[in-house]
Amino acid sequence: VEQELARLQPRELLLPQAGSWQERQEGEPETRREASLGRQGAATITGWPVYRFEETSARQTLLEHFNAQTLQGFGCNGKPLAIRAAGALLAYLQETQQGSLPQIVGLATYSVEHFMVIDAPTWRNLEITQTLRGKRRGSLLGVLDATVTAMGGRLLLARLAHPLLEIAELEARLDQVAGFVTASLLRAAVRAELKKVSDLERMTNRILAGRVTPRDLVGIRRALETIPALRERLQKNIAAGVPGLAPLLTGLNPQIEATELLARAIVDDPPAQLSRGGLIRPGFSAELDAIVNANRAAREWIDSLQARERQRTQIKSLKVDSNKIYGYYIEVTKANSALVPADYIRKQTLVNSERYITPELKEHESLVFTAEERIAELETRLFREVCAQVATHAPALLRTAHALAHLDVASALAEVALRNRYLRPTFAEQPILRIRGGRHPVVERTQREPFTANELVMDAESRIHIITGPNMAGKSMFLRQNALIVLLAQIGSFVPADEAQIGVVDRIFTRIGALDELAAGQSTFMVEMVETANILNHATPQSLLILDEVGRGTSTYDGMAIAWAVIEYLHNHPERRARTLFATHYHELIEMAQYLPQIANFSLNVIEEGHDIIFLHQVVPGGADRSYGIHVARLAGIPAPVIHRAENLLADLETGEFRPGMQPGEVETFQPLLINEEPPVVTELRELDINSLTPLDALTKLYELQKKTQ
Repeated sequence: VEQELARLQPRELLLPQAGSWQERQEGEPETRREASLGRQGAATITGWPVYRFEETSARQTLLEHFNAQTLQGFGCNGKPLAIRAAGALLAYLQETQQGSLPQIVGLATYSVEHFMVIDAPTWRNLEITQTLRGKRRGSLLGVLDATVTAMGGRLLLARLAHPLLEIAELEARLDQVAGFVTASLLRAAVRAELKKVSDLERMTNRILAGRVTPRDLVGIRRALETIPALRERLQKNIAAGVPGLAPLLTGLNPQIEATELLARAIVDDPPAQLSRGGLIRPGFSAELDAIVNANRAAREWIDSLQARERQRTQIKSLKVDSNKIYGYYIEVTKANSALVPADYIRKQTLVNSERYITPELKEHESLVFTAEERIAELETRLFREVCAQVATHAPALLRTAHALAHLDVASALAEVALRNRYLRPTFAEQPILRIRGGRHPVVERTQREPFTANELVMDAESRIHIITGPNMAGKSMFLRQNALIVLLAQIGSFVPADEAQIGVVDRIFTRIGALDELAAGQSTFMVEMVETANILNHATPQSLLILDEVGRGTSTYDGMAIAWAVIEYLHNHPERRARTLFATHYHELIEMAQYLPQIANFSLNVIEEGHDIIFLHQVVPGGADRSYGIHVARLAGIPAPVIHRAENLLADLETGEFRPGMQPGEVETFQPLLINEEPPVVTELRELDINSLTPLDALTKLYELQKKTQ
């Protein structure tokens, strides 16, 4: 369950309220259960009455909603847990959405065995949708998402969460991407049209839920108006022999009847809310047009009244106005009271003026107010009628929305492939992994320097790679890089490599970090062992394992023993012989290749120049014999006395002269190192090239050195 929650990343989890009989029997308090599930993401935990989860109640809820006598046709027979979950969820939606939910027209089950398994640690460690710091930028999705519609964005995320296992399905997706890679003009035109498309899927569902706005209807119309042009362009390219595009026409229906209805009924720029009025297009309803025209004529009569009355009465300051309490009135100052005609009826007396009405003004006022009420009522009725008619097309609209999403994802993946120099992968039934010129899809886009591509060849003779090398050389990046290439290939994307042949992977496991679990109170080493145990118990010969520094959380000998045993187990166990990338600083593990034939050693290459090393980030055959940890410590700013002492101790360790039980007298040999350490100012003075200094430069340098000694 936790693996599937990690895959789905739900916003809300519906659980039986605490205190159910089953919870009391199993002894699992709500707090522990919620803590376990809450770690799967930012999901809100909602409690729901226990009886709603009982099979009898849940089944009845489903039968009533679908107006059915049995659930056999929905594929739920023999799945009581599915019935309980679906029935409880439907009851929750009926109460919270306050509607009949006509958009829910059926139930469908799926098997997790149809997709690659990506557990929660792997999802997090590979930074698929967000970085370890919770940012989208810097994640795989941040690089891959070039979609231009909300529907396409959701579909891309769903594909990342559900990588495929069937080669035929993968090839079909890759054919679509390849078609858009080949037809660059088509790709640009399709993406330009899709940018005009609003969220057709969500707007259609809002119609069914009775929550649609006038602007949603315009959005639906404009989305449908792009379909003819999209179909025409696709058909032309299909006729011209561009492969892979034909399936994208499926479901791409312009819905002419619904489009024409919306074009006739709703103005192009309606108000955001129905209550604002003015949303029905003139000519759609003769009754509404007559009322609107009468209202307009009455308003025009009132608008021209002021000019007519000023001319008739010769009162230049006379004005016609209105307010919410008294309606329309004619206002005359008291200085002009003698000029007021006899047909004026006093309405209100103010300090400096009088307000009047006339029978004609009252009549036209009544026309205006009555017309506005009738217009509001009639527009509301017409709007609902239009929504009801559009709702009859909802299934087709949703199919069109899904077709647009697939079109968006295919063209977006092609755009990314061309932009980032991705190539089409190939697949094999055998558990192999051959990548030439592989690159990390995120790092190559974020670093300024040219990215160093690497190769990986894993097959029956070289199934476990032990990777050693210095800190900062790129071991962890290389591990993640290959996992991400496999993931991209199995969602149907081109990959960052010059060539990639992939034996389909059923599960990707990673053992890398433990940040989240530390906050939950688990020790680093315990988390490491729990995740390693999960891998060893569930890996298959079709899996890909990414193991980084297994055993580092305990003592050196304990850690090395565990790492050695883990590798042996993965090599020898017939049901756990997965493709494995194992990065380690335990150089003793290199010797395993002498005894176990399917192990190969690789390392990250470096060049030594005096006390410095240059990281080449290049993976080469053979193991490394040094980790250069002291060099990294120097780069990190560790004080020079500590660095020198570490170098001396390392030399003693490497020659076997180090004695852990040092006597106090022996420790004194360390102290002169601190006392006699050459001050930086002396070093700087000694290294000065006096011959190259001008007198002014020499004085300036002398002043700087003097300041440093103060």
